[in-house]
Amino acid sequence: MKWKDGLWQVIEFLHVKPGKGPAFVRTKLRSLDTGKVVDNTFNSGVKIEPVRIETREHQYIYNDDMGYHFMNTETYEQIAVQKHAINAPQFLKDGLNCSIVFHAEEEKVLSCDLPNHIECEITYTEPGLKGDTATNSTKPAIVDNGAEIRVPLFINTGDWVKVDTKAGTYSERIKK
Repeated sequence: MKWKDGLWQVIEFLHVKPGKGPAFVRTKLRSLDTGKVVDNTFNSGVKIEPVRIETREHQYIYNDDMGYHFMNTETYEQIAVQKHAINAPQFLKDGLNCSIVFHAEEEKVLSCDLPNHIECEITYTEPGLKGDTATNSTKPAIVDNGAEIRVPLFINTGDWVKVDTKAGTYSERIKK
């Protein structure tokens, strides 16, 4: 949406109808220009200007000082995306397919969304001890793309896990 001379993405919203007084909407907004997150309350009846967007599949290739480079999977055209526009950039790995959101009129990159879950190999973690499955304790682990996550104590180096990219957390162990 357009608001305060910029483009913003609604992250969360809550419609509130108090017993006394007019209804309002509490929102959490992210600036698509800077990545800054702000809380704002809109009164009932406020008009906002929506923005037309398009989503296209791209494949992550590499990153350098120009940004993170992606290739369109249909046209093979390459684009660079700034880090603040990528949701969970620490989980990017070569060949990962992502959805990139563009401003329809300006062809400007607004955001880049990773899949909800990705499969990663644990490259380093402290070894687990026999019988460690009895508690809900976790330990730090480094995955194959360099990101650090918390995993259960029974996970060892070399295991494959499914990671939730939205929360940045371990989901489950998988067999490879």
